[in-house]
Amino acid sequence: MSDWENNVRKIVPYTPGEQPKEKNIIKLNTNENPFPPSPKVDEVLKDIKYTDMRLYPDPDSTELVKAIANTYGVKPSEVFVGVGSDDVLSVAFLSFFNSEKPVLFPDITYSFYDVWAKVYGIDYVTVPLKSDLTIESRDYVRENGGIVFPNPNAPTGLLMSVGDIETIVKANPGSVVIIDEAYIDFGGTSCLSLTKKYDNLLVVQTFSKSRSMAGMRIGFAIGNEKLIKYMNDVKFSINSYTMNRVTILCGAAAVKDQQYYKDNCARIIKTREHTKKALARLGFEVPDSMANFVFVKHKTASAGEIFEELKKRGIYVRHWDKPIIKDYLRITIGTSSDMLKLLGTLEEILGKDTSQVF
Repeated sequence: MSDWENNVRKIVPYTPGEQPKEKNIIKLNTNENPFPPSPKVDEVLKDIKYTDMRLYPDPDSTELVKAIANTYGVKPSEVFVGVGSDDVLSVAFLSFFNSEKPVLFPDITYSFYDVWAKVYGIDYVTVPLKSDLTIESRDYVRENGGIVFPNPNAPTGLLMSVGDIETIVKANPGSVVIIDEAYIDFGGTSCLSLTKKYDNLLVVQTFSKSRSMAGMRIGFAIGNEKLIKYMNDVKFSINSYTMNRVTILCGAAAVKDQQYYKDNCARIIKTREHTKKALARLGFEVPDSMANFVFVKHKTASAGEIFEELKKRGIYVRHWDKPIIKDYLRITIGTSSDMLKLLGTLEEILGKDTSQVF
């Protein structure tokens, strides 16, 4: 090893879902929305002038921030935007998790949390889920330097009530509590209302899932004005121009089209509920996901073997080797056609029948 390598920060990076290059596959491994963004986005793109690309974007993303603020009934000073919710969460970690006390998050959750903690030198403790894979609010009523978890949780898809979240926020006035609501639009109730009541609560959402804009990378946070100011101070100390001009305009157009996004979410929810019933008939245990995916375990068949057999047939789902969840598969909810093909393929693999479910 070269001498200079002794001073390199060595991190095991986050591993995203596989992005296969081959065509004619069914991709159900990264929780992307199967439907296109709002037609309003297409209208914006048609009006974009390439000559404008020579100019820097608005560092404050004013048009997007105002559109989000108007949609969610908050002030622009209570909104932070970033390049995907990963960027928002990364800035939040850097801004708020600076205590000598450890940050708390679940042992089974979004696997980027521990990566950020290691990159930024943040001490953390993982809190075990209950035996039914749910989060116990009382486990977070203790000394800590901050708390973060998704709701619904990932990869389980299980939802915590707003009341249980308030228990955690109220019990921890000395630390910032971050609720990652990447999947909240698929059946849950957001805890955004609590940001009016608690100045230590930050709620993070994304355009990647319910608004079908994963490729544009838009995330946002809503919270007390002080929280947002501290985050912007960190952001502008790293890079003032994090979001490009096209994304700002497209994001503003998309968030204003509430009916389109609600209709898409309703379609995905309907397909998800049908899929749950079909998977149960195939012998899977199916926790009550409130996300745009299901997290399932077969009663007899190996998750790893099912994963490999599906992949051979051009269907990609997600599987982890982590001991607690190695028997589970996470399956994104695609179109009805996608799910019918998935179920038909699972019938071949498992020798079961799911007819008359869809």
